[in-house]
This record gives sequence, C-alpha cells and structure tokens, in this order.
Amino acid sequence: MIYPLIAVVGIAAASTAAWWYQSQPKKAQQVTDAPSARGASGKAAPANAAPRVAGVEVARVERVSLQDDAQSVGTLRSRQSVMLRPEVAGRVKALGFRDGARVRKGQLLVQLDDTLQRAEVRQAQAQVSIAQATLKRNQELVAENFVAQRVLDESAANVQVVQAQLALASARLSRMAIVAPFDGTVGIRNVSLGDYVKDGADLVNLEDISSLYVDFRLPERYQGKLRAQQAVALTLDALPGRTFEARVEAIDPLLDANGRSVGVRAVLPNTATDKRPGMFARVTVLFSLNANALVVPEEAIVPQGDRQFVIKVVAPSNLPAASAKLPPDTQWVSQRQEVKLGVRRAGRVEITEGLAEGQRVVVAGQQRLQRDGTPLRIVALDASAQRAASAAAPAASL
Repeated sequence: MIYPLIAVVGIAAASTAAWWYQSQPKKAQQVTDAPSARGASGKAAPANAAPRVAGVEVARVERVSLQDDAQSVGTLRSRQSVMLRPEVAGRVKALGFRDGARVRKGQLLVQLDDTLQRAEVRQAQAQVSIAQATLKRNQELVAENFVAQRVLDESAANVQVVQAQLALASARLSRMAIVAPFDGTVGIRNVSLGDYVKDGADLVNLEDISSLYVDFRLPERYQGKLRAQQAVALTLDALPGRTFEARVEAIDPLLDANGRSVGVRAVLPNTATDKRPGMFARVTVLFSLNANALVVPEEAIVPQGDRQFVIKVVAPSNLPAASAKLPPDTQWVSQRQEVKLGVRRAGRVEITEGLAEGQRVVVAGQQRLQRDGTPLRIVALDASAQRAASAAAPAASL
C-alpha cells in the first residue's frame, strides 16, 4: 500500500505548487512599437514619410460602336415537312415523281393497286341506281293509292343507305392514291414499283424549303428584349464566309423550366435553295446599336458589394488634400470613381455613367491602391486593351 500512498501525496504536492505559481502577480512589460510602424529593416518609419509610388498598367476610355446582342445556336428546319405514309396496305402500282423533284399540291405521288376498291364503287353505284328507281316507282304508286306511305318511306331510307355505301367505297378508293399536300420538294423514295407496303410505312418525305425556320433558345433574361420581326444574323458552318439575315416570327410563351430559356423561331428566305433543313446555324440576335458607347477593359472594373468602381489616373492638382504628402516630381495619382455598367463584349465593358472619353483608368495593380491620392508610376499604357484586341481577333475569325 505504500506505493499508491506515495503517488497520491506527490500529485497533491504538485497541484499545490502549480496553484501557488499561478496566483503570483505579474510584472508589467514594456510594449514595443507595432510592426506596422517599422520598415523592412525593422526600424520604425517616420510619421511624415511620403507614400510609396505604385507601378500600374492603365488604359484609356474609348468611344466605339457597340451593339447589344445575344448569341445562340440553332438548326434549320423546313417551313413544312411531312413523311408520306399510306393509310391502308397495298401494292405500289405507279410512282408519279422523281427523287428530289419539285412537285405541286395535289400531284399524284404514289398509286396503290385499287382494283378491288373500284369494283366496290361500281357496285355501290349500281345499288344507288336501283334504290332511286324503286323510290321513284313507289312515289307513283303512292300517288295512285296502290301502296302505303310506309313503303315510300322505306324506299327513301334505302336510297340514303346505298348513297352512304357509295361514299364509303369512294373514300376507300381515294386512300389508294397518295397526293402532295403542298408545294415542295420530294426526297429519296423508300419504295419501288410492285412493293407491298403496310399501312403507316414510310414512302417518301416532302419538304417545303422556299423559306426555312431557325429554332433556337435564349436565356430568360432576354425575353423582355425579344419582339416580332426582330433582325437575326445567321452564319452556317456549311456555307463559311457568308452571313444571312432572318426575322423573328414567333416567341414561345412557355419557358423551359429546366434550362430557364425561351424558345424563338425565325424565318430565313431561301430563294437560292442553297440552304437545307438540318444545317447547323450560329445565331446572333441584335437588340440595339450604340454608335457612341464608352468602353474600358473588363480588368478595370473593381466590384465592391453591389457597386462597381474604377480607379482613374488623374493629376495631383485634382486632389489638393493629398498633394502635400506626395514625393517630388509626382505626375499621376489614383482616384476611385463609381460607374454604371452596360453591355460586355470581347473583353470590354460599356460605361454608361461615371467616365468621359480619353480618361485613363488602372487595369492592373489596383490591389496596391487602397486610398485616393496614391502616387502612380505608369508601367504600360493600354497594355490590357491590346491583349483584349489580340484575344478577340482569333475569336472573330472562327
């Protein structure tokens, strides 16, 4: 039992010593200078030292012609398109077209064997003739009171029945001839003479390509800018180097809940018939054109919360309060300016309020400009604008 007793006594003694040490009063220590008041060598910087010159890249505010537009991709579609299919089964008796030929509305395209249907029509016509003759004879007999009125009524009803049978036979006969529902161009046929086709089998497609539809989608934020007959510029990968103009014909009132986009349909004239349905199209919708837009590189924008700022490069005389502490021969200082933004295009952003043409703004080095009046050393002028122009040039050639 002696070892546990020694351990308990040792723990109690250590606890007592620790409590006594913590309860002793501390001596005051001298507070040294703050690190921020010292220079790189560890010595305190003088209070009246001149601010450090910051090297920055700047660009000028330019006035350009800027268009507000939106880009999308779409697919060319026929104004009218149909796949011709028979409603009944039968054997192909005749073809009234050549592959890829122009056809007119009502032109016979495919004739199925209609021998049985024609016989049914002739039978129905004979029954109609018999029923009409019986009706006429009964009318004469009723006038002479040789037969009852009931017989005449039955004869009239029988005429209606056989006339309906004739109409049914004629309808069956008409289904054996497949005609063009509209003017257009037929495709490549899928059947030949003598083929037996079932009802619903694909025979040939018919396309109206006198004008084409261009279906595309835009984000929902553009729905307030879209309107009927709006200009749409199209470029086709199959026809490089050419731009075509279309017009907005319809805007889908129902937004896509998955992509939050609105469907738009434009009409493209096709007088030369060099454009075909199914082509891939790059679409540019033009909303407005500003011939005197003020733009700066996007790098010049300094967001701060929900506000947008730029840092202007101004002469020291514009900030008299800060000029007293500037180094000698200072030519430029910084000044923060709130701006309103407009359209963004190709690395540039439109300034609708806050700047004037020809002013200079900082595009690189803003993190070193925490307060207005900081002396500046211009490292490069318009360097970012040149980079944006060089980056936009390859994109424009695609």
